[in-house]
Amino acid sequence: MFQGAIVAIVTPFQNGQLDEEAYRQLIEFQIANGTHGIVPCGTTGESATLSHAEHKRVVEICIAQVNKRVPVIAGSGSNNTAEALELTKHAQTAGADAALMITPYYNKPTQEGLYQHYKKVAEATKIPIIVYNVPGRTSLNLLPETVARLAEFPNIVGIKEATGDLKQGSKVVQLCGDKITVLSGDDFTALPLMAMGGKGVISVISNVAPKDMAQMCDAYLGGDLARARQLHYKMLPLMEAMFFETNPVPAKTTLKLMGKITGEVRLPLCPMSAANEDKLRQVMVRYGLIT
Repeated sequence: MFQGAIVAIVTPFQNGQLDEEAYRQLIEFQIANGTHGIVPCGTTGESATLSHAEHKRVVEICIAQVNKRVPVIAGSGSNNTAEALELTKHAQTAGADAALMITPYYNKPTQEGLYQHYKKVAEATKIPIIVYNVPGRTSLNLLPETVARLAEFPNIVGIKEATGDLKQGSKVVQLCGDKITVLSGDDFTALPLMAMGGKGVISVISNVAPKDMAQMCDAYLGGDLARARQLHYKMLPLMEAMFFETNPVPAKTTLKLMGKITGEVRLPLCPMSAANEDKLRQVMVRYGLIT
């Protein structure tokens, strides 16, 4: 159910508030271009600076606008297990197809603590859960052996593996087999991770080039490696540009230059530097996103 190109969608703001109309239009842009699923309130959606009321509203708008056309995987993680449980229960009640739960950041729990965190939420809900491992954001790594333990819970169905470490990704696939779906959390490892048994990607670049990422995943999963490789290398400069500064600043700046949103981010994130925006603009022109 959860495979292919799944966009970690940005949350558009205008004058500090959620821009609901722009958000709905972004969702339509995604679906029209073949995106296989949508993640509201992930890292790219600036979940860290959304109030609980805003978080829930963003999830509810996404579910309503998508209207069952593709899966909606609602971000619901927290470094507070009780808060993660609350947000996961909301995702379930609201009608999301799954919940994406980041590992607890800042607290630095042990592997046993991580296991108990997910166990608590999994046992208290029925919604499918995708675990999200991104050590660059959280300062801790969910080890493959712990993922294998979590895969025994029937509603822990996948992992967003964003270590950028293909050795670790292959170890997760090896230990878990068909028990969970492995999705890349980094655009540049989407293709190699699929080659090792992964099923797709939760993607940043899909915000701005959804058709190409969706077609790359379709090509690989459909057995056309040459086409998938061609698209991977086409997208590579844009993948790099999405991290000229902290995600989602470049993605939102790109969408601003494409005329889709204001590009506003919330502090402590700030607008892209003029020099990096110029570099980004040059990549976009070469790619064909703008003239």
